[in-house]
Amino acid sequence: MEYRELGETGLMASVIGLGTWVMGGWMWGGAEDRESLGTLRRAIDMGINLIDTAPIYGHGRSEELVGKAVAESGRRESVMLATKVGLEWNMEKTSVWRNSSQPRITRELDDSLRRLRTDWIDIYQVHWPDTTVTFEETMDALLDLQRLGKIRFIGLSNFTVDQIGRCRAVGPLHVLQPPYNLFERDIENRELAYCRDHRFGTLIYGPLCRGLLSGKYRGDETFTSGDVRQLDPKFQGDRFGTYVRCVERLKELAVRHGKTVSQLAIRWCLEQPGVSVALCGARRPDQLDENAGAAGWSLSADDLEEIDRIVAETIAEPIGPQFMAPP
Repeated sequence: MEYRELGETGLMASVIGLGTWVMGGWMWGGAEDRESLGTLRRAIDMGINLIDTAPIYGHGRSEELVGKAVAESGRRESVMLATKVGLEWNMEKTSVWRNSSQPRITRELDDSLRRLRTDWIDIYQVHWPDTTVTFEETMDALLDLQRLGKIRFIGLSNFTVDQIGRCRAVGPLHVLQPPYNLFERDIENRELAYCRDHRFGTLIYGPLCRGLLSGKYRGDETFTSGDVRQLDPKFQGDRFGTYVRCVERLKELAVRHGKTVSQLAIRWCLEQPGVSVALCGARRPDQLDENAGAAGWSLSADDLEEIDRIVAETIAEPIGPQFMAPP
């Protein structure tokens, strides 16, 4: 496995991190606990030392599975646990909303510590900006928890440059988690540039663009209600076919490197200035092996130019990230 320093945290993180949204069984068509635990154990064994989760992933289920696997491994000291805060849901689990108030953060952290079977969180991230409370209140709550030793480093997810700056005015930040892949590059001259300038660590999510860059689609698939891809126009109509044709052209370049197109897509992310870690989801252990194949090699300047040319020639009007953003 390949490792990089995560910004100025002093932490050496595997460039492939494990994202665990799918393990919660929510928004991705369900998941089996047995397979999820096997995947988590395999990740730890193969040297993936950064695992990212969140309370909203399965309404606590993903954190519980991560906690169980890490505790059973006996390697808590060598695993970086990244989780999030600031989303609340009702008892029926039918609606979600943002809440980054001080009482919510304090309560949610204790719940996460219990589910993760640990005394501290390595990277604690505000999941979405909550404009109903001040950023000062949110940051003061996080800084209090940091002083207590319950969290090590503070991060943000899905925040704009302006919002990041307003939080930094209250206290130090170390990590940003934005969406990024070779089809969705909106952050390059904004958030990613900001992270480079301020030496933030970045955990980019969605490097395979919700599976579009995995090479497994024909372009005629449909998705069931509740599947996040059903709401993304890249997976609909003629656009879907256009993106699939682009992936087929990228496959040809990947084959020249003896790699799959998904490994090429993840590696492309890791070659971009300012990217620290690519968070890759996995349902099964064999998918981890596929993702890990993106580590330990590089793309040349000519390769990167060819990728840009293929995408520009094929995708006339790129579509940006399609968020499932809570109100």
